[in-house]
Amino acid sequence: MRIVAVADTHLFHGDLDVPDGDVFVHAGDLCRGGDLDELAEAAAWIASLPHAHKVLVAGNHDWAFVHDAAAARALFSGVTYLQDGEALVGGLRIYGSPWQPAFHDWAFNLPRGAALAEKWAGIPAGLDILVTHCPPAGIGDHTPVAGRIGCRDLLARVQAAPPRLHMFGHIHTDGGIFPIGPTLFANVTTWECERPPTVIDIDAAGVRPIVVPPHGRTD
Repeated sequence: MRIVAVADTHLFHGDLDVPDGDVFVHAGDLCRGGDLDELAEAAAWIASLPHAHKVLVAGNHDWAFVHDAAAARALFSGVTYLQDGEALVGGLRIYGSPWQPAFHDWAFNLPRGAALAEKWAGIPAGLDILVTHCPPAGIGDHTPVAGRIGCRDLLARVQAAPPRLHMFGHIHTDGGIFPIGPTLFANVTTWECERPPTVIDIDAAGVRPIVVPPHGRTD
């Protein structure tokens, strides 16, 4: 099963070359301001992709999923939207969640500590794939100004109930693949489409990242 994953497209999706695959995953931040008009533009792009399965988790810029959740979800016909939930997608157990440690005044913010730990406690054991918008602490979470800003409680839950693959975005400056213990971690940010999508093959034998040549926007 080939996974093609992105995050943080922020409406620059027209500049992105999306490889073929079986499952397309967006780990949040489709939008800039996050209203329904922006979300509809992103939804039309995802609908145009040929992948048999599509999975979506919201990000902190995707306000429409907070302010008008029913209308936001209705835009994504044929897409599996996960907000603290699990789905069987192409035979894979996938769980998704949009929350993050409080970051300015954006969507899906929660204070560090008990509130976030309660959300992560819902992540079940035995997953093939976990998709969150924010990274766990110390993995793909480095910023040049604030240092590492991932969530310690998310890391603790992932260590307690390790998925085979954990994909996230949010931190534009630390994209990449991080094999640690039983889990392959992947910050799949495209940094407003300055980075290519992340491609990963997953089957009963293991999880293998596929190298995609880098590219940048031409503007």
